[in-house]
Amino acid sequence: MAIPPPRIAGAGGGRKPRVPPLPPARTLLTAFAAAVALAVLCLLSSSPAASLSGAWRSGARNGDKYLYWGGRIDCPGKHCSSCAGLGHQESSLRCALEEALFLGRTFVMPTRMCLSSLHNTKGVLPSSGTSKQRWEESSCAMESLYDIDQISRTVPVILDNSKKWHDIVSRSMELEVGGVACVTGVSRDELKQNPIYSTALIINRTASPLAWFMECKDRKNRSSVMLSYKFLPSMPAKQLKDAANKMKEILGDYDAIHVRRGDLLKNRKDRFGVERSLHPHLDRDTRPEYIRKRIAKWIPPGRTLFIASNERTPGFFSPLSDRYKLAYSSNFSSILDPIIENNYQLFMVERLMMQGAKTFVKTMRELDSDLTLCDDPKKNTKVWQRPVYTDD
Repeated sequence: MAIPPPRIAGAGGGRKPRVPPLPPARTLLTAFAAAVALAVLCLLSSSPAASLSGAWRSGARNGDKYLYWGGRIDCPGKHCSSCAGLGHQESSLRCALEEALFLGRTFVMPTRMCLSSLHNTKGVLPSSGTSKQRWEESSCAMESLYDIDQISRTVPVILDNSKKWHDIVSRSMELEVGGVACVTGVSRDELKQNPIYSTALIINRTASPLAWFMECKDRKNRSSVMLSYKFLPSMPAKQLKDAANKMKEILGDYDAIHVRRGDLLKNRKDRFGVERSLHPHLDRDTRPEYIRKRIAKWIPPGRTLFIASNERTPGFFSPLSDRYKLAYSSNFSSILDPIIENNYQLFMVERLMMQGAKTFVKTMRELDSDLTLCDDPKKNTKVWQRPVYTDD
């Protein structure tokens, strides 16, 4: 049984920007100009590890100090010519925010997030326009994903297209000492303790060749994490949060499963022509007949079951309807269509729905306490095995 589409008007409108934006024609130009200015300052430096441009004066001492990692997530970095999924970009963004929190600095957040064509089929169209037009069409405004005001209550944030940031960069160029410190290969402890960095108005991290999240050296040691891994997922833009709340109200008491298939079901043949997979049980364990057996011990028959999945086959999960009342985000088009422009926004709403479920079953395990459909490790083991389609 599927939940019928609700008769609720869509949640239109949105929050006002925290920082007054420049006129639309100048927003990207301002971000670009600031990035170029910082790059020029770094190129003029004489030290490969760190350089200071501008002078240490009252500007940095009496006012805020800033941390700049780049004009887009993971760039500079290995993803400059490509685009990672939402999860990887959130890991990098959380790492940068955490460093700003550790250093007691305001984080300069990229204005837009790139949309991976692998993870997004809505809102990204091929374009033959200018690089600026292509970037606008293959990215979305950060404020359409996150509540910047709410993030700033924990880590102060300004957007890199704001007039304030443009003015700060201009001021740093006028200083004689301590304006901008361009760094690479420097630990966050040294950035905090060494006066050559700690007194700078701006720390520019763009020299790093790695993906941003690689800078979080202790990311596997969860006890050392200052910002929870749930921090960004708990900071959705207001219109996304409002939409999820309306959907929860309609469903009432419900359970949820996340079924990740599409992008992970990648098989290849070895030199003997035998199919191999990095997740040998995933295809089997995420099929309806196996899902039914797996979740029976956690979710009793008759419950409302919200399903979030990247499976594109119509009616794929319909066999579960003989035991559960099925609900999908597509049942709530009147709520979602007016505000959802890409799959990143849609997943953020679905993620809120999964967080609000009485019982939530993930695809693969991240924590020991997780309920999962599949026992294969989520992390890529780089071991290609034969897919398993029968009971072990």
